[in-house]
Amino acid sequence: MSQPPDPSAPPAYPEPPSRPAPPAYPEPPSRPAPPAYPEPSSRPAPPAYPEPSSRPAPPAYPEPPSRPAPPAYPEPSSRPAPPAYPEPSSRPAPPAYPEPSSRPAPPAYPAGPPPYPGEPAYPAAAPQYPTAAPDLPPAPPAYPAAAPAHPGTPPAYPTGTATPHDPPPAYPTAGGPVPPHPAPGYPSAPPAPQDGAVPPPPAYRPGATPPAPEAAPDDLDYRHRGARVHVAEHQRGADATAIGRLAVQLPGALVSLSLVGSIAVGLFGSVMGTLVVVAWVASGLLVFHRPTERAFARFVLKLRPPTQAERARLEPVWHEVTARAGIEPGTYELMVENSDELNAAAVAGHVVCVTTYSLNRIPSSNLAAVLAHELGHHTGGHAWAGLLGYWYSLPGRIAWAMTRALARVAIAIAGFFSLAATAFLAFFMSVVVLAAFLTAWYLTIPLVLAPYLLAYVGRRGELRADQQAAELGFARQLSEVLLHSQAEEEAAKAALAAQGQKLKGPGALARLLSTHPDHHTRLSALEPYLGLRR
Repeated sequence: MSQPPDPSAPPAYPEPPSRPAPPAYPEPPSRPAPPAYPEPSSRPAPPAYPEPSSRPAPPAYPEPPSRPAPPAYPEPSSRPAPPAYPEPSSRPAPPAYPEPSSRPAPPAYPAGPPPYPGEPAYPAAAPQYPTAAPDLPPAPPAYPAAAPAHPGTPPAYPTGTATPHDPPPAYPTAGGPVPPHPAPGYPSAPPAPQDGAVPPPPAYRPGATPPAPEAAPDDLDYRHRGARVHVAEHQRGADATAIGRLAVQLPGALVSLSLVGSIAVGLFGSVMGTLVVVAWVASGLLVFHRPTERAFARFVLKLRPPTQAERARLEPVWHEVTARAGIEPGTYELMVENSDELNAAAVAGHVVCVTTYSLNRIPSSNLAAVLAHELGHHTGGHAWAGLLGYWYSLPGRIAWAMTRALARVAIAIAGFFSLAATAFLAFFMSVVVLAAFLTAWYLTIPLVLAPYLLAYVGRRGELRADQQAAELGFARQLSEVLLHSQAEEEAAKAALAAQGQKLKGPGALARLLSTHPDHHTRLSALEPYLGLRR
């Protein structure tokens, strides 16, 4: 009985021989054989070139001997002989000079040049020569009595080569007169002036420098020269006037920020526009950057560093002022302005400038008072606060100036066509300004009042700087400077009145916009300090 197939066993597949045989492909030998190429030996031989010996010979060039021979020059022996010059032996022998032992001793030289100015100095007597010298004249030559001694130059005394003797015989020369032999080298005075005239004395002594122009008197009490100086802990600050100046200029800075931001974002996109705004805000720190301050002072304000002479005049006064205030002298930099006005200024964060008139024409005590006033501006923060506020409000100022210019141009163009168009344009601009004023009154009102408030803060800052100078002991000197300025202004007004010009005093609006108080106000504020001596 057969067993059923095991289900787990795999089915029987047909063996490989049962698969159909693949078709027979032609063998490679059935391909056509490539053509037989000739062996290298069977290649045709290259054509035979003629051997070098078979090449035609080059043409024969003439040999050097065939060139024409150069002409025969006469031999050196045929040249004419040079003329015969007399031999040294044919010259007459020079006369015998006395030996050095027979030379007279030279006179003693003076210790220094003859005194000048004064009476000319002459030697008391002729130098004594030995009596046994050969051919010595019986007496020395006479010196001129009226000849003055040349200033600064000692008389010429005989050197070792000059000895008294008779003139030597003349030597033979080719022709022409023979110069005489120099006379004995006795001391001689310079030639006397003609007709007894006395030469004028020189303007200055030899080697002396021309006198400098008269400088202003140095009447400052240098009480801290060479003494110990107590330096304050805080070298600068910000008083109420500086903070008030920043507060007044804050609305203008906000308007400028909005303008810069809108223009930057519109031109460069949000990312780059934001970076531009951040860079503009950070640029205000350049107010305290020394190289930027120097560049601003030199190229914008046309200031210059002091010369060596100006520094020698300025630095001692500045050191005394800073010593009284307890400030390091190097904290601030001194610069000069070429001007004929009595003035000075505190610039940026570290620059103090004075005019050339203040430096050269007023006494040192008054110059110290002027410098103390400018130092008060710096220590109170007035200078850097004013420059910082001006920088941040500059874009708004430029935009407002451009708006006013465009409005003038538009009104002028409209007026060229018709009066009605001009009136309509003026009415439209007024409506726009009024709408902006009512919409953003919190910005427009401060912007309108900002010029008057800034002028008021500036006047308070001037009085505060005067107080700083008075507290340092310069109240009297500062009063003298103010009185001098007041006298100059009155003299200028009198000169204009003498020319027939009508003078008008400043109006109420001009006084409100003035950044400096009048002289009477400043002198009145200094009266309590006139008796103070620090």
